[in-house]
Amino acid sequence: MSTLAVTGAATVFSGDIDAPVVDGADTVVVTDGVISGVGDARDLRTAIDGADTVVDAQGSTIAPGLIDSHCHVVLGDYTPRQKTVDFLASYVHGGITSVVSPGEIHAPGRPHTAVGVKSLAIAARTCFENFHPGGMTVHAGAVVLEPTLQERDFAELEEAGVVLAKFGFGRYLDPAEGADQVRWAQQHGITVMCHSGGASIPGSKPITPEHLLALAPDVCGHINGGPTSLDPDGVDTIMDETGMALQLVQAGNLRSAVRILERAARQDVLPRVVIGSDTPTGTGVMPLGVIKTVAELASLTGLDPALVWAAASGNNARTWNLPAGLVAAGRAGDLVVMDAPWGSTRDSARDALAVGDIPGISAVITAGGVRALRSRNTPASARSATVEPRIPHLESSAH
Repeated sequence: MSTLAVTGAATVFSGDIDAPVVDGADTVVVTDGVISGVGDARDLRTAIDGADTVVDAQGSTIAPGLIDSHCHVVLGDYTPRQKTVDFLASYVHGGITSVVSPGEIHAPGRPHTAVGVKSLAIAARTCFENFHPGGMTVHAGAVVLEPTLQERDFAELEEAGVVLAKFGFGRYLDPAEGADQVRWAQQHGITVMCHSGGASIPGSKPITPEHLLALAPDVCGHINGGPTSLDPDGVDTIMDETGMALQLVQAGNLRSAVRILERAARQDVLPRVVIGSDTPTGTGVMPLGVIKTVAELASLTGLDPALVWAAASGNNARTWNLPAGLVAAGRAGDLVVMDAPWGSTRDSARDALAVGDIPGISAVITAGGVRALRSRNTPASARSATVEPRIPHLESSAH
């Protein structure tokens, strides 16, 4: 049995949109990769003293690792779209500890036959079960819905453990014709994300509010644009007439994202808001894509940054039924230690995010193991976590 304790925090973000800060907590204990305790160090002293690894947050902030709910993986830690190697390991240095694939659509020669799309989804899912770049968990293998797929194909996908699907890149003459595939997928326990707004790659088609109402997916992908947003009236229709999760992304329209988030807050539907990067795409490879979105949305809407962080962690976890995303007993031990960046006018990560500053990350933990110290991608943190026993190779690689 291995135990890691992160202690000495001034603030602990919970990832829970209904209670975004854990009151009275300064310590999180992880046992065999799973959170086993959250609270005051005085109450967790036995666990801290017996821990194999102790991370001292030095008065900074502990938060659940970010979940990028729209990350374009293919196979391995490589993106053909931007011809970049090790991009996922780099995303870990941006505080992203899990990603969700919206379909391996950038695979060269991507198939459209039923056997081809099933095979690609199953291969991606099973490969990433055994591969954790930078310690990240990759939820891959989202079947791209095609008119060639029949109900029996979804039974096979369910049996193979595929739980993700993406609509918007199949060879449908009219997107509304995909309703059967969306429904079959849902009936077999598969969460369906649907493209929305203008076309994003050659060969794809715009998806209108009318299409979305007919298709009724679980998640309205990049409702703020990927990169072109739906019109405001169409957005309001989706918000008011459906229960879809509302995905906001870095690679979309920021003005639209701010409007959607403010409207969600007014209508008390923040649990429906989920955040992703929608990268790598034409926008590029963005290790800080999710944390940058949190900073932008918190600072431009005035919402508590801990709430916006929850939309990028716990809300994603609940929408896709993922093990991480919440700082609570029984959840995956994926954590970020962060603080205001050097030079910020604010004194904490929470206050820095509120004015649009990207926090400095000084430790990233996944499955109860320290994966990064002093992020190579964020600004330096004003207060940096320390680790006992020391991990020299992580200390040296952070400079």
